[in-house]
Amino acid sequence: MTHLYNNPADFKNEVLDGFGQAYERYVRRVPGASGFTRRTGPLEGKVSLVIGGGSGHYPSYTGVTGIGFADGCVLGDVFTSPSTEQVYRIAKAASGGAGVVLSFGNYAGDRLNFGAAAERLKAEGIDTRIVYVTDDIASAPPERADERRGIAGTVVVYKVGGAAAEAGEDLDSVERVMRKANDATFTYGVAFNGCTFPGQSEPLFTVAPQQMEMGLGIHGEPGVKTEPWMPADALADLLVDALLAERPTDSGPRAAVVVNGLGATKYEELFLLYRRIAERLEEAGIEPVLPEVGELVTSLDMAGCSLTLTWLDDELERYWVAPADTPHFRRGKAEPSSEFKPLETDVQVASDAAAAAEASEESKAAAEVARRALHAMNETVKKHQDMLGQIDAVAGDGDHGVGMVRGMGGAVAAADATAGGVGTVLRASGDAFGDKAGGTSGMLWGLLLTSVGDVLGNEDAVTAEKVAEAVEHGAQALKRVGKANLGDKTMLDSLFPFVDELKARVAAGDGLAEAWTAAAGVAKEAAEATKDLVPKIGRARPLADRSVGTPDAGAISMGLVLEAVGGVLPDSRDSKD
Repeated sequence: MTHLYNNPADFKNEVLDGFGQAYERYVRRVPGASGFTRRTGPLEGKVSLVIGGGSGHYPSYTGVTGIGFADGCVLGDVFTSPSTEQVYRIAKAASGGAGVVLSFGNYAGDRLNFGAAAERLKAEGIDTRIVYVTDDIASAPPERADERRGIAGTVVVYKVGGAAAEAGEDLDSVERVMRKANDATFTYGVAFNGCTFPGQSEPLFTVAPQQMEMGLGIHGEPGVKTEPWMPADALADLLVDALLAERPTDSGPRAAVVVNGLGATKYEELFLLYRRIAERLEEAGIEPVLPEVGELVTSLDMAGCSLTLTWLDDELERYWVAPADTPHFRRGKAEPSSEFKPLETDVQVASDAAAAAEASEESKAAAEVARRALHAMNETVKKHQDMLGQIDAVAGDGDHGVGMVRGMGGAVAAADATAGGVGTVLRASGDAFGDKAGGTSGMLWGLLLTSVGDVLGNEDAVTAEKVAEAVEHGAQALKRVGKANLGDKTMLDSLFPFVDELKARVAAGDGLAEAWTAAAGVAKEAAEATKDLVPKIGRARPLADRSVGTPDAGAISMGLVLEAVGGVLPDSRDSKD
């Protein structure tokens, strides 16, 4: 378990503070953001590589920020995607004018938040590309390789891209070579025990004695299947055989090899494992090129390891062996290219509170109701935080309760600090939710609150009909952006039944409080019914069988907060307002 922490909610920020103090010769903290750029800041005329994801994976991502590797890194909370705002701020601070590549593992929250940040950067004239890594062969079959997760193979793809950018390649070339490296990279891993969140006494999952979880994730997810323990040589054979079965037909005899420890499996054990891996590769006629054995992409204190092979051609090998100088990864004699000069930048940090807007008295009164509703939602998620985490841990990373508490806390603080009408208040709370929570839930809940605020606005009276219209608009926005459908086992499976019932009740003449309360009951029933569904998107998808029998955490939290809102809406037995 994690022994060193103060307030678990402050864990990530305090880690970043300490890292920045220890390695200020390599990195500098970006004001108002959860991440760093290289010590020199952006280099004028150089393509900038910005990497990131949830924290808990050191040395990814902070530990590989420096010469020949990443120009910037952005971190969310433990195992949680950074918010759109955080990605935007780091990328803006790292941009030297030649374009930015955003790269991350293939997870829904990262794709949503990095994608939204890329759109903001493009709108400001910063050419931005996205390369997500899909090396985990256990998470999807070859014919659906685009659905695979990114795990330890990310370090090879980042290293290749960082070296190409350091060599002065243009944006098209850096993007191309990173995609090429991703297509040539394959990883398979095993877990011996789960990891434990700071402040928690129990791991996210456990492995029975003399058992192993095959096909692990790096966010505390269990493996895709359980196998009996086997000696190290037999495990090495299994890992090598699995990767050789995926070997591209046009690959050459040379490969980058990474044996990665997940946090609690230490170097001596990894060297022992590599001994047999090297033998097997030699028997197969494969020459390892500058193999790396150690901790490169961890998962807090998870006991486990993985093997990565990247099939090299001359171009990929040139960038894999190129010098690098970062806090954790050092190779050869790396010096900044004299071709690029540091560029002074002034990153503007947005205010946390939205500016007050002109609003009608009716809208200001509705804003007070919205504040009470947000406080009720906040108290509900705090009360059910542990339960939501336990549900999420069955086939995910167990952070849903923590994320909802962070997001709702941010939303409440923003609403209380924001003057104006209900539209302004809800938009401010949505922005804050997304920034504080990060991840998929942060992105989607932030979008839901801001979408509802957009429809309610700051002028019109807030009627039951208007509220039903606003919530439906928000639900449709979530479906469009999240690319989920009913039956995919997500929060939408609770939200859309709520919308349908709310609209029907309002059309039948019920006032808002009565209609909302009845619809919330339908939402809770629908959330419980998700236990029979198989997840089709998100982190639970690779562990779909384990998820059956347990409801979706996002759907459950949706039902809970909708119920909480019903308890604070004005009594409207005699009015539809």
